Amino acid sequence: MPREVPTTVSTRPELVAQRRVILGKKVADLRREGILPAVVYGHGDASESIQLDARAFDDVRRHHGRNTLLDLTVDGGKPRPVLVHAIAEHPVKRNAVHVDFYVVKMTEEMTVDVPVVATGESFAVEKLGGTLLHSLDSVKVRALPADLPQSFEADISGLETFDDVVRAGELALPERVTLVTDPNEVVLRMQPPRVEEAPIVEAVEEEEGAEPGAEGAAEGGEAEGDSEES
Repeated sequence: MPREVPTTVSTRPELVAQRRVILGKKVADLRREGILPAVVYGHGDASESIQLDARAFDDVRRHHGRNTLLDLTVDGGKPRPVLVHAIAEHPVKRNAVHVDFYVVKMTEEMTVDVPVVATGESFAVEKLGGTLLHSLDSVKVRALPADLPQSFEADISGLETFDDVVRAGELALPERVTLVTDPNEVVLRMQPPRVEEAPIVEAVEEEEGAEPGAEGAAEGGEAEGDSEES
């Protein structure tokens, strides 16, 4: 009796799209109808213009990180694993107006940017009034698509002075993930509080023997004398 081969069920978020024939400035009409224009490409395949439901993409974007693998189905075809490569946003509303999807090969490593998130409390911030600065918002790593991390947590509890920093090489990387950014690059550092200098007030020494208001009184007397002569 032939042995059954178990099928692998994908647990990746799914997006359904259609091929897009409307191009150029006319895509504004699609956006008004709640349709998001996009393109998909990768591994030597020609770029393909597609469109998908804007709300469906916003929902996936809201609940999953930038490096989350997605299953993209176009016109009922076979789902393809993709990553969001680029998002163009409305300058005011900040919603997506165009998306680039990149088809990945699950057995091929990729180099991506992974955001760094600060965790914990720093003595330099809480007690010394310092400000935490991100010298790098993200670091580059290399890994297989299934192993790509969504973010790195950087513990800042060890930042006790303004000379303490967190370097890229100090981040905890999962197995099968290689750091591409220089490990000596500073990711987080402290800025001392700004010290405002007090204004300098120059003291004016009074001449010896002069009484306050005497000079002004003398000028006033001269003015009166001049007015009488006139």
